[in-house]
Amino acid sequence: MSDALVEARDGILIITINRPDAKNAMNKEASELIAAALDRLDAENDLRVGIVTGAGGTFCSGMDLKGFLRGETPFVAGRGFGGITQKSPAKPLIAAVDGYALAGGLEVAIACDMIVANENAKFGIPEVKRGLAAAAGGLMRLPKKIPPHIAMELALTGDFVDAKRAYELGLVNRLTSGPALDAAIELARSIADNGPLAVKKSKQVIVESGEWSEAEMWQKQTETLGNLFATNDAREGAAAFAEKRKPNWTGT
Repeated sequence: MSDALVEARDGILIITINRPDAKNAMNKEASELIAAALDRLDAENDLRVGIVTGAGGTFCSGMDLKGFLRGETPFVAGRGFGGITQKSPAKPLIAAVDGYALAGGLEVAIACDMIVANENAKFGIPEVKRGLAAAAGGLMRLPKKIPPHIAMELALTGDFVDAKRAYELGLVNRLTSGPALDAAIELARSIADNGPLAVKKSKQVIVESGEWSEAEMWQKQTETLGNLFATNDAREGAAAFAEKRKPNWTGT
């Protein structure tokens, strides 16, 4: 059976890490399948939002250490660990976390744009306990997602935080008592209902603006948004509002 499953459902591409017997530890095959799915997400106009989740009640327990000892590395050129940590898709991506998101698993989750978690989920970067470091983005991204001194504690102790604490820290967008995937699909649908160009460009500004200086930020935003306000979708959105109907987006 494939180490990652991909399903398109009503404009949402659901990517499931499918190694439940190994707690969804990331291997080369799963990484390559995820990378290919993210390429598909960006390439197909009918797809609006992606979700990454794990089979069997666990999101991802990190790198497959048995594979690591065999010389296998779960990295994809240009995409990074898990086929995602170095290059995010242009379209929104949600992590649906049940169980553990640890080490590389947490790095996959925080490479996504949003996180939905079951209230029993746990998060951590315990690499230091194995003489390693969270080098797939954890040390760089986590201090931007939560207070830096908390990120420092997690990186240096290797301790976990539960979903409630992760939500309080702002790492998790939504908590659920049921399967994280169900809640993630609900969030994805609320995004997919909106103008696809507007969603894509809005994500781009949020992602890139952290590197803009105050002197250049307005010009950079104008360049990024381009002619968004003159698109067919912009006119359709206004017309739909005036006519009290659901918009018919064309992505143009």
